[in-house]
Amino acid sequence: MSPLAWLTAHPIAHRGLHDAAQGIVENTPAAVAAAVAAGYGVEVDLQPSADGEAMVHHDHVLGRLVEGREALRDLTAAELKARRFHHTADRMLTLGELLDLVGGRVPLLLELKSRFDDNTIVAQRAAAVLAGSTAPVAVMSFDPALIISLRQAAPTIVCGLVGERRFTRIRPVGRRATMLLDALRANPQFLAWRLQDLATPLPRLARAIGYPLLTWTVRSPAERAVAMSLADQVIFEGFRA
Repeated sequence: MSPLAWLTAHPIAHRGLHDAAQGIVENTPAAVAAAVAAGYGVEVDLQPSADGEAMVHHDHVLGRLVEGREALRDLTAAELKARRFHHTADRMLTLGELLDLVGGRVPLLLELKSRFDDNTIVAQRAAAVLAGSTAPVAVMSFDPALIISLRQAAPTIVCGLVGERRFTRIRPVGRRATMLLDALRANPQFLAWRLQDLATPLPRLARAIGYPLLTWTVRSPAERAVAMSLADQVIFEGFRA
């Protein structure tokens, strides 16, 4: 059995098992707890706070889910935890709190968010918090520079890259060659590829030579059926996979 079989053993709930109709907001304690209770893996996003904490949140700027208009990285962890979500009493989690909440009961997939500005604080904090953990945790990012930084700080953590067909478009034109070189230096142990781009050469080749291949974001049983013919496991939302 592959040493990463745990990563693909169960469907992974995208930003937790959130359901706005039930008042369960993405990337919150309630969404994480719901996914754990259902036996799904949990995928969440990590952003750096002003004081270097790794916070569980997707957006760079507050407002869509949490009160305020500031950039998340301009507020401290304490200031962020004081902000209210619009539709729940939950407060923003730190990575340490997330690990305690999950308690190693299901696989945890952490996406490091990036502005592609060479700021690696979130990777360094993730490495520090995860040091010595025996829980089933993997870390991934669109930005290979973050994965390189994390692997240098904590070589035993399972790391992967997130991608899509136009993988290089998310970095300024002048940095694209650097990004491709960084992707090779990152030496990922798995890939998480956009569902609509699974039939392209890179994910097909990666899976053929044995790399675990996850796919995102799967939003229906029909999409899951297609995804599972091309990938090893789904990152899903909007239904029960």
